[in-house]
Amino acid sequence: ALGTDLNPGSCYTQSIPLMIALATIYMQMTVEETLTAVTLNAAAALDRSDTLGSLEAGKKADILILDCPNHGHLSYHFAMNLVETVIKNGKTLR
Repeated sequence: ALGTDLNPGSCYTQSIPLMIALATIYMQMTVEETLTAVTLNAAAALDRSDTLGSLEAGKKADILILDCPNHGHLSYHFAMNLVETVIKNGKTLR
């Protein structure tokens, strides 16, 4: 799992895009692997993969729609806000 715990001792950041970039650069993970790590694997680490972490029937519909050509750009544009639409519990917020 990858994430941010905003821990001043080891991880003083709230930026998931930065974590994706660092994982692809320093851990040699593919963008696909990092996306799984920050979604489904992160939910599993919190014992919540039955309700969170992937788009499946019966799970919470928390979705980000990003303005980028494809998922490969996530590891290169970590300093930009790519969020186009936010859907939380199935309701569009932005």
